[in-house]
Amino acid sequence: MEKSSPRMTGGTRDTPVNSSPAVAANAEGEEIEVLESTDVLPVAPEDQWKSLFDKYDPENSGFISTERFRDLLATHGSELDPHKLEVLLALADGNADGKICYQDFVNLMSNKRSNSFRRAILQGSRQLKGCSLRDEVGLGLSQRLVRHVAYETLPREVDRKWYFDSYTYCPPPWLILAITIAEVAVFMYYGFQLDRLVLQVSSPSFLKSPLPYHPQLRAQAWRYLSYIFMHTGIEHLSLNMAMQLLVGVPLEMVHGALRIGLVYVCGVLAGSLAVSVTDMTAPVVGSSGGVYALVSAHLANVVMNWSGMKCQFKLFRMAMALVCMSVEFGRAVWLRFYPPAFPPCPNPSFVAHLGGVVVGLTLGVVVLQNYEQRLQEQSLFWIFFCVYTLFVLCAVFWNIFAYSLLDVRLPPPP
Repeated sequence: MEKSSPRMTGGTRDTPVNSSPAVAANAEGEEIEVLESTDVLPVAPEDQWKSLFDKYDPENSGFISTERFRDLLATHGSELDPHKLEVLLALADGNADGKICYQDFVNLMSNKRSNSFRRAILQGSRQLKGCSLRDEVGLGLSQRLVRHVAYETLPREVDRKWYFDSYTYCPPPWLILAITIAEVAVFMYYGFQLDRLVLQVSSPSFLKSPLPYHPQLRAQAWRYLSYIFMHTGIEHLSLNMAMQLLVGVPLEMVHGALRIGLVYVCGVLAGSLAVSVTDMTAPVVGSSGGVYALVSAHLANVVMNWSGMKCQFKLFRMAMALVCMSVEFGRAVWLRFYPPAFPPCPNPSFVAHLGGVVVGLTLGVVVLQNYEQRLQEQSLFWIFFCVYTLFVLCAVFWNIFAYSLLDVRLPPPP
């Protein structure tokens, strides 16, 4: 395939190529598409990739040198986005043995990103000499937002550039927004029903909803998750909603709904189960378990990659996040030990916050640590996930047997 050769479609040659293919990654960084500047080049069958590979491997050795791969990029990459071209050149420069095998070539040029390709990107990132993404000028509002999110959440410049080039707002960060809207809707509904917006927990009808976790109703399994839609008052909802949106939405834009949903749901479930094990007589309300899982995972990621994080005022932002978390946690502790309005039923527990923090500092950190790498390829992820699963199973058996064996005196059902 020469610079002036026509474009291949199927097994024929039809339209002359005036523009060269560009390589783009999706938002998860797990696929590569071969694009032209004006239209999409269909993914070629493997025999066509073999034909192209053979032109750069005349000896039929099964490998092409990184120098020849650079020649391929120079021939067919004149209109590559500069950020993607940097990454592909990093692949050529970062390959330790100086060769690229046929399968890696197919993975690169087709819709796959192999482990070797990801490793080469990480090796080659040390050699990238291009200017930082922050130096880009003339960006629109949406592009500036994506750039801001990249610098808020990703520690490596090569990752920021890759994410900036590939993010398309499709799908949008819908999960955290949907959860937040649902929480506000439920709060407003009960606000009008209970005729109060502040300290709703003091209403005798507050716990009669089918949503909050109550120790007498722990056999109703959905309550271990549905309690996030009930809040003790507008002050409780406001703090959780602020942290959820300010941290959760950017994280979802980078890592996707699946990863963020996993961390969030694991934090929520760990929160209610931790209460059922350590604070056995208390109910649970509020989304703090999921929120604290996300926030603590993000803060831990920032601390672990402190030198690489280029977000503005990062020390001040971390301090503010910790202040908000401390205020909300302190309010929960005060409310738990404040004389309940309707004894003998205690006020909601604060232990769910701690359950969320533990999930964030373990499972959450691994999930957010490398936005490109697939979760099933991370051994540490499976270690923490197995530990988490073991905790859930132990907590389930605790809820089945421990209450009767310990003869715990539970408050009356609502």
